[in-house]
Amino acid sequence: MDFGLSEDQRLLEQSVRSFLNQQVPIDRVRELREHECVIDRKIWRALAELGVTGILIAEEHGGSGLNLLDAALVSEAIGAASTPTPFLSSAIMTAVGLAEVGREQTHAWLKGIATGEIMFGTAITEAFSKREGAGVSSANGTLSGKSMMASDVCTADFILVVCDGDKLAVVRRDAPGISVTKLVTIDKTRCTTEVQFDNVTCEAVFDGCSQAIDRMLQAGRIALAADTLGCCETMVEMAVEYAKERKQFNRVIGSFQAVKHMCAEMIAEIEPARSLMWYAAHSFDAAPDEAPLMACHSLAHIAEIGRDIASIATQVHGGTGWTDEQNVHFWFKRIANARHLLGGPELLRNRAAEVQGLAEAS
Repeated sequence: MDFGLSEDQRLLEQSVRSFLNQQVPIDRVRELREHECVIDRKIWRALAELGVTGILIAEEHGGSGLNLLDAALVSEAIGAASTPTPFLSSAIMTAVGLAEVGREQTHAWLKGIATGEIMFGTAITEAFSKREGAGVSSANGTLSGKSMMASDVCTADFILVVCDGDKLAVVRRDAPGISVTKLVTIDKTRCTTEVQFDNVTCEAVFDGCSQAIDRMLQAGRIALAADTLGCCETMVEMAVEYAKERKQFNRVIGSFQAVKHMCAEMIAEIEPARSLMWYAAHSFDAAPDEAPLMACHSLAHIAEIGRDIASIATQVHGGTGWTDEQNVHFWFKRIANARHLLGGPELLRNRAAEVQGLAEAS
């Protein structure tokens, strides 16, 4: 029995990686980071033409209707290229959240995501972590409050917001009463903001969405784990290539035992992590009862090894690895930011313990 990827899945992964390598090389990412917002709609529309933006959206809404494992392979490719895109917010979390809500009025938004005409940002951090003064509430079809660490809001058309703990709301990005403050993080390949809502009129408010919120968090965490894994793969490849070229004492540094061990240890960390991520993505559709636990384990584990791999790969590059001259820092910073984007390893392990009945629900 073959537990590997199918031929179609491998072709999908290769197609996306080839497209990103050609159309969004790291030099293009360098250019985008100098803009007010790093996200480029041209890239989003081009991904839509490949069928990427609607990968999880049902065919009746104009999407491909594929599974999360397929989407995770795309996310891995995006991470490997360090591509700035709202794929996680729009194509994964919003697509899953709106599909779980399952109301007729979500059709236009899902169709717009699938065609690349619409981008969603997400303000969902308060669903799993709250800071003092943060939180969004709804009343009479309006939203008030503040959401921290919102993703991909800068150039979005709509924002998907978690409010009152178990509700999902859709608001226009340019609706009166919305104030967006760009947050400066080390990762220039992602758009992170603080969003303030002051009696903002909603396009829709959906009640009783606890299951939808849980499912979108599970999907997001698995896709984020795949993104981080892709970052790790690229950092290892860059470290190995550099070790083959850089010379010290008239020898390439890759011939030194210490450097060999560093590279081998990184690869040894990646391979079992890939299997963990694949199974977590597979469980989302094939074994949904296992998905809450697997989503936590996969992201917590890959976030941990990602930090180690990012550090070691940078060390292989020597002192220049810590400078802007070396592209390796793009992936280093993307991994560091992703570590806490949908919950840090400690929070995820606590959540895994709660799922297994080993700790009281917080």
